[in-house]
Amino acid sequence: MNVRAHVFVSGRVQGIFFRMETRYEAMKQNIVGWVRNTSDGRVEAIFEGERENVERLIDFCKSGPPDARVTKIDVQWKEYTGEFKAFKIRRTAIL
Repeated sequence: MNVRAHVFVSGRVQGIFFRMETRYEAMKQNIVGWVRNTSDGRVEAIFEGERENVERLIDFCKSGPPDARVTKIDVQWKEYTGEFKAFKIRRTAIL
């Protein structure tokens, strides 16, 4: 079953290739959506795909790449939309 997760990751997650590594992991898991930095220092992402694969990607985000120090992760499960064809890195969001 396909699902959608809206994820916010807090901690030391910017400037350490978190977005690039998340994109790499998403592609390995056949996940579509996007990831971006936010102006408040978090990383925000939308993941869509098979539930098991989305859960694996969320597990990756709980620790991130080697230099990351994740202190909190918020996951909101949403209804799958199927709007994405690939996984992209987006520009920083102004919150």
